[in-house]
Amino acid sequence: MPNPTNGPTADERLILMGLSHEWDLAAGDLTPDYRRRLRRPLFRLADMADRLGVWDPLKREICLNRRLAVSHPWDEVRDVLRHEMAHQLAQTALGGEGQTAHGPAFQEACLMLRADPSATAARQPLHDRIAARCSRTGNPLRQRIRKLLSLAQSRNAHEAEAAMRKAHALMARHHITTLETDPARSFTSVFLGRPALRHFKETYFLANFIQDFYFVQGIWVPAFVVAKGKMGRALEISGTPINVSQASYVFDFVEAYVERRWRGMTSEKRLTRHQKSDFAVGIIEGFRHKLEKERLPDCRPDQNALVRQPDPRLTTYFHRRHPRTSRIQRGGGQDQDIFRQGFKAGEEMVLHRGIARPSRNSGRKLPPA
Repeated sequence: MPNPTNGPTADERLILMGLSHEWDLAAGDLTPDYRRRLRRPLFRLADMADRLGVWDPLKREICLNRRLAVSHPWDEVRDVLRHEMAHQLAQTALGGEGQTAHGPAFQEACLMLRADPSATAARQPLHDRIAARCSRTGNPLRQRIRKLLSLAQSRNAHEAEAAMRKAHALMARHHITTLETDPARSFTSVFLGRPALRHFKETYFLANFIQDFYFVQGIWVPAFVVAKGKMGRALEISGTPINVSQASYVFDFVEAYVERRWRGMTSEKRLTRHQKSDFAVGIIEGFRHKLEKERLPDCRPDQNALVRQPDPRLTTYFHRRHPRTSRIQRGGGQDQDIFRQGFKAGEEMVLHRGIARPSRNSGRKLPPA
């Protein structure tokens, strides 16, 4: 544990720089009048036993829990920063001085900053909150999905394939049931992967695949890359907690599968990083093709994984969170032989095991690919 009296470590200084950049990013989305009234605070990390962060109006300081900032994913750090920034905005620009800490002015500030309004003294980090919400959802369909994805580990290829197909069908049924029976459903947003200055081609293909099959909406957002000390970009998805959890798991699973199959390729011959991208894109497109052509003879059409019924409430949430969007075009050449080998490996991939994303406090815990 670092000694606060010795000042921040080099890593902590980068995190503090990141908080400053992220504060500027969030403040830049406010109207000019509110932006002028919101003055830049000081930023500090401290050891806190029962809080994730705190806004101190006397010091004009936003302080974050040191352990959270140092060891948790950046989307969790940014989530707490925006919550504390909402306290700052409420007190300094929205007339919330005489109100309770989470009163009307604070709630309005959370909407303006797209911040989570739950109290930091009691709440958990972002990914733990999502896991807790999923565990409270005692939907029998979800339990059946878990069992089917466990069966998909079977050494019997036909049994494994059938279990995965049925799991995808039940995911679609669960999504449609939620649209029909849960008008008050809530949504959340998380990063997939880490912020980076550059993302390889396969990440864009995987982002589109996840969005097309797992009932979430994705977007590339500016985010600070702590290791580089610069602003980069991160893939953010939005959806119900269960759908976000499923999509996050699949994203990590596919990345792990690509790494395992690529190690097998490179053990035989020397290949370039560009060829790895072509191989990974082939895997993603092969798995997409597999899901596109699969239909269960004993399921109604609305239970099929191909059904992508939009969620109008999610669309409203997404556009409120990201009112200004633009498209990114990615192209380039391709090693067709390497792509075809990846495509074949993608058609062989069987998604299996539990669908809930584990806690990321100590890193990702993935099943063997």
